[in-house]
Amino acid sequence: QVQVVESGGGLVQPGGSLRLSCEASGSIFSTYAMGWYRQAPGKQRELVAVITSGGSTNYADSVSGRFTISRDNAKNTVYLQMNSLNPEDTAVYYCNADTPRPGTVVRYWGQGTQVTVSS
Repeated sequence: QVQVVESGGGLVQPGGSLRLSCEASGSIFSTYAMGWYRQAPGKQRELVAVITSGGSTNYADSVSGRFTISRDNAKNTVYLQMNSLNPEDTAVYYCNADTPRPGTVVRYWGQGTQVTVSS
């Protein structure tokens, strides 16, 4: 069992920045692919950004150029730096860890952290 814990959410004004953190347990964090998803009220959960074990990244079009995902394997932590935030970024942000197992991948989710962009 892998524990995934997000932090760093809060209230920010339009144009502001926030950095989310996500810590995942386990001694082989470096092998996990990690991702950030978000879910706004009344909407489906959507992919925001992912980072592979090798450090390759991918972003949703809506956040590309504004958000940056990164990882620190020594701290078992992945970050989401969010800049130029706008009200449409308001959502609960969830972190996931994709952990390799023999013949499969097991996904674990965190509990989510609220991000509210409002003046």
